[in-house]
Amino acid sequence: MYTKLRAHIEQIVPLTDDEFALIQSHFHYRKVRKHQYLIQEGDSVVYSYFVLSGLLKLSSVDANDKEHILHFAMDDWWVSDYQAYFTRSRATMSLDCLEDAEVLYISLDDDNKLFAALPKLEHFFWKKSQSSYIASQQRILSLLSTSAKERYEQLLKQYPSLVQRVNKTLIASYLGVSRETLSRLSS
Repeated sequence: MYTKLRAHIEQIVPLTDDEFALIQSHFHYRKVRKHQYLIQEGDSVVYSYFVLSGLLKLSSVDANDKEHILHFAMDDWWVSDYQAYFTRSRATMSLDCLEDAEVLYISLDDDNKLFAALPKLEHFFWKKSQSSYIASQQRILSLLSTSAKERYEQLLKQYPSLVQRVNKTLIASYLGVSRETLSRLSS
């Protein structure tokens, strides 16, 4: 299970066996069942998660009980309510499993210890943060400036397997459209 984490990190920075042993000692493994929450709104957010397998959903529910899905997290994705994680505040989002999943997780304190011991790991996370920030900007712009049909087509292109793994209600929520609109788009 840890070999997947090592391969993921080594896409950006090389590691010696000793360096990876140090990294591994700060991560923990967990199996999570479908419909189980890793984070619920209002919780303290202690961990950041690396998805080994499965599918997770990061979402928020508004005052009208409407769910807004920020993203789906699949294999090799990092996910958490990062605002709460980095500021050590309460979650404003929930993270739950749409499929049985396996994750590795790390606390902010352990993150910081690793960064101090291995500056190259800090570089790795900086690169991952850049990619995440760019993807978030693109998603926001897409929601503001493209049609529902264009957003659906982009989703199919970027994540073709997602449509097979997630029901239409969740896809519609992610795209910011009604289920009826999604049905028209997908037929």
